[in-house]
Amino acid sequence: MTSTEAIASKGPQVDALIVGAGHNGLVCACYLAAAGLRVRMLEKRGVVGGAAVTEEFFPGFRNSTASYTVSLLNPKVIRDLRLAERGLVIVERPFSNFVPLEDGRFLQFGGDADATHREVAKFSARDAQALGSYFARLDRLADQLKKWVLRAPPNLRGPWVVQGLRDAGAAASLLRGFGALPTEGKRDLIDVFTKSAGHWLDATFESEPLKAVLGWDSVVGNHASPYAAGSAYGLLHHGFGEVNGKPGQWGHAIGGMGRITELMADEARARGVQIDVGHGVERVLVEHGAAVGVLSERGEEIRARCVVSNVHPQLLYRRLIEASALPAGFLGAIDRYRSGSGSLRINVALSELPDFACAPGTKAMPHHASGIVFGPSLDYMDRAWHDAEALGHSSRPIVEMMIPSVVDDSLAPKGAHVASLFCQHFKPTADWDRLKDSAVQAVFDVVQAHCPNFRASLLGHRALTPLDLEREFGLVGGDIFHGRLSLDQLFSLRPVLGHARYRGPLRGLYHCGAGAHPGGGVTGAVGHNAAVEINRDLA
Repeated sequence: MTSTEAIASKGPQVDALIVGAGHNGLVCACYLAAAGLRVRMLEKRGVVGGAAVTEEFFPGFRNSTASYTVSLLNPKVIRDLRLAERGLVIVERPFSNFVPLEDGRFLQFGGDADATHREVAKFSARDAQALGSYFARLDRLADQLKKWVLRAPPNLRGPWVVQGLRDAGAAASLLRGFGALPTEGKRDLIDVFTKSAGHWLDATFESEPLKAVLGWDSVVGNHASPYAAGSAYGLLHHGFGEVNGKPGQWGHAIGGMGRITELMADEARARGVQIDVGHGVERVLVEHGAAVGVLSERGEEIRARCVVSNVHPQLLYRRLIEASALPAGFLGAIDRYRSGSGSLRINVALSELPDFACAPGTKAMPHHASGIVFGPSLDYMDRAWHDAEALGHSSRPIVEMMIPSVVDDSLAPKGAHVASLFCQHFKPTADWDRLKDSAVQAVFDVVQAHCPNFRASLLGHRALTPLDLEREFGLVGGDIFHGRLSLDQLFSLRPVLGHARYRGPLRGLYHCGAGAHPGGGVTGAVGHNAAVEINRDLA
């Protein structure tokens, strides 16, 4: 008997084999282990966390490598995984965003309602009065959709549209929630999924800086103009979060985003989960229409009662499973699944804080601890997208700067700082081996125009293009959400119609990554929901 035959004859070695130790995979593992299942995880990179990691990028300087800020991490996940007990500390921003303008003015937005009202009134008294009703409209929608963040959506397939009784119940609950909205709320819900962010904002406000700071959410990870149909959903998706029990807040995790996933891994190991880093998967083993384990890149065959994928759906189905094992119609749907968020991520090491022309000073001030948006208008954002489509990247990109070392001195040497530059628009399909340097310099030009000391203080940097994000983290097309958050790829349609309940087209194959409902962001919600369904099947 060969060694492979000997392994196979023993049956499953674990109950659940999770491919990828990103944050959702770690969350899923914790819940499965808590239910008494034997869980093993394989992670291709040398550290846990996927795109939520903290790494040294320049000697003595550490920062969150890809994902970089906290808001969407679900409070139930934080509580159930005992993250705060294990030492997770999240520091709230003093206010949400700071928008520097070329004319020497600036907008400080978010946080204290009265302060925000005064700031917006500097540009438009009418807009300041309209803010309350605008947020009330979004909050009304968010309250309905939040009810589904930790619930599986109905599967839409079968002779009665839904697949079974559970799906019928879920669909009925969804319709009741929709029906409970007032007529204006129903119109808003339809509009937010179909119309552009620009349409929404232009119809409500007149001030360009205000529309820009709100419209930023519609282009984050979305390679599209703020005037693209469906982009209004971005205004809502980023409004689901909270920090320290405060809805709508954003914050810094002390130790970076990697601190979150390190603590998740500690909890998983404490529950008996085996996590192997530097151990990638060559292919998923399929027998008689069922996923029965994996063959690792080290040649190890690991048998499991189920295989749980925390990787991008196209990576799973195009590279890890033989095409002949999958239904032809399903493969076609996966090929049509749209990915490519057009983001460029740069970490920079600085000898001093940026000195803003509109708010001078290199000593830490509240705006240094906020999300600094270089993008003064929706028109600017629209032109950035058109530039990228024509040239590969915008000559004047949209940039959000975060300076976490203002509140976390563990990230940089004393007196120095690190900053995250999260930048849009960079065409996912461009030749990034050729365009990378010019793209980085275009970003630096934007920051330098507002912070005259930026280039002089720049000690080093590390940039990740869409292609780098795909090569390093498996984000196909550099898509930070594992697939676009568009109407045809949300809720019961994510990743594809008929597979919304975290189950793939093979028995024993599950999805626990951001390519499933409720989508991207560091939420932990997908891992939670997938574990509920897996436990239901394996119990």
